[in-house]
Amino acid sequence: MATIFVARSANLCQWGSDVGLGKNLFKVGLCDGDPAPLLAEGFAGEKDWTLVKKQADVEVTEEQVLERLSKRQKRVDPTYYPRIKGETMLYKVVDTDVQRHIVLARAMEGESERAAIKLKVADYATYLISNALR
Repeated sequence: MATIFVARSANLCQWGSDVGLGKNLFKVGLCDGDPAPLLAEGFAGEKDWTLVKKQADVEVTEEQVLERLSKRQKRVDPTYYPRIKGETMLYKVVDTDVQRHIVLARAMEGESERAAIKLKVADYATYLISNALR
């Protein structure tokens, strides 16, 4: 069984903001076991990756995750940005998509969807993982 994880790099988010991608850039990945050693190695030329959320014992492949997430999220194309060359599962997440996801989840649970939404980094990770596993 694999573990799906979402990670974030402060330096990469700053770079994304500078080049017009926005500050909400996240790495989605699959690994066997704990993702901490992978994060320590780094992705996209950065070593400051922090684990936002992980979910263990999922039965998906990397191709399935790419296919499912590409239906709903914009993947950052590594051919356009030399700094992230070769990085395949880096996603740009839009605030409105995450807010819509939270409102829909609240409505399905019978809670008030009018309550104010203040997005946190964990909300983005939950959104990405739930869409990757659908």
